[in-house]
Amino acid sequence: MKKPHKPIPSPRDLKGTIRRQPVVFAVYLVLRLIVLGTLVSSIIRGEYESAFICLLVLALFMLPFFIQQNFGIELPSTLEIIILLFIFAAEILGELECYFITYPHWDSMLHTTTGFLCAATGFALIDILNRNSRIKFELSPIYVALAAFCFSMTVGVLWEFFEFGMDRLFHMDMQKDTVVQSITSVMLDPTNSNIPVTIDDIHSVAVNGQDLGFDGYLDIGLYDTMADLFVNFIGAAVFSTIGYFYIKHRGKGRLARAFIPTITESENAAEELPDTEETPDTPEET
Repeated sequence: MKKPHKPIPSPRDLKGTIRRQPVVFAVYLVLRLIVLGTLVSSIIRGEYESAFICLLVLALFMLPFFIQQNFGIELPSTLEIIILLFIFAAEILGELECYFITYPHWDSMLHTTTGFLCAATGFALIDILNRNSRIKFELSPIYVALAAFCFSMTVGVLWEFFEFGMDRLFHMDMQKDTVVQSITSVMLDPTNSNIPVTIDDIHSVAVNGQDLGFDGYLDIGLYDTMADLFVNFIGAAVFSTIGYFYIKHRGKGRLARAFIPTITESENAAEELPDTEETPDTPEET
C-alpha cells in the first residue's frame, strides 16, 4: 500500500495549531507586532539594513510552523516559545538595540541557549531514527546523549568559523574584542628561541602613533570565541544529561518532554502501515 501524500498546509492547519498552542500564538503575535513596528520605523528613518534584519526575523518566526507542517514533527510549546524568544533576542535586541554592547553577557547567554537548543535538535533527530521500525538503527541512551552533545558542539564550531569568515572577508566584528592587561607570545622573544614572553600591566596601546584609548591591549576575538564555545559546551552538556535520563526512563521525564520534538501521531500511524504490493485481481475459474 502506498503512503498517502502529505496535505499541503492550509489556513485550517494554522487555526488548529493556534487552538492547540494558544500561549505560543500569543507570544508569536506580540513579538511579530514589535518587529513590524521596528520594520516600519527603520524604513521611515532610511535604515534599510535594519529593515532587512526585521524581514529576516519575520521569516524565521515562521520556521517552527513550517517544520511542523512539512516534516510531521511536533514541537513542544516550551521549545517553540524559546526559539521565538531566541530569534528576537539575537536579532532585534542584540543587533538592532545593541544589547551585545550594552550587556556584556548577552552574547554568552545566547550561546548557552544555542548549545541547549542544538543538543535538543540533535537528540530528537537521533531518537526519532532510533525508534523508527523501518531503520535498523539502535543506540543506547548514553550514545544518543553523546551524539546529541557532539552535534551541538559541531554547530557551535561551524558558527565560529562563520563569524571568523565574516570578520575577515567583510570587515565586520562578529567576534567581539576583549580588552586585556596581559599578553604572552613567543613573537616577543628577542632571541627567536620560541620562548614565551609575558607583558603585564598593560594600560595603553598605540597603533601608528595613535593611542587607542583603552585601558589595556585589544584582543581581537580569541577570548570571545573561547567563551562562546565554553558556554555552548555547558548548554549542550545540560541537555544531553536531561536527554539521557529521558531515554533511560522513557515517558517519565516531564522536563525533557518540554524540549524534545516528536513525530506527530499521523506520521506514526503511517509508519505502522504494512508495505504490501497491490496484486491484480485474477478471474475465477469456471
